[in-house]
Amino acid sequence: MIKNLLKVSAIVLVLGAASGCVSQASVDEATATANTAASDAAAAKSAAEAARAAADAAAQAAASAQSTADQALSAATEAQACCDANRDRMEKMFQKSMSK
Repeated sequence: MIKNLLKVSAIVLVLGAASGCVSQASVDEATATANTAASDAAAAKSAAEAARAAADAAAQAAASAQSTADQALSAATEAQACCDANRDRMEKMFQKSMSK
């Protein structure tokens, strides 16, 4: 009877140790998965920050381009106004010379 009890105890001890190893392996696997997820999240955050910096630079470049376009439009408007004024003066001069 004691032999049977020792055998059963040994089997329970071996099964308990094996299940403990399996549990530790599961914990190790879960820890590795969590570490991988944390690493992926850090990489995604870094990529998002880089994309934001690029978007900010693009927005600044677009604002600069808009400013340049506005200046060009202003200069073109002034040139057109000057051209119109010259045409009007020449037209008046022509009309004056024709009337004489």
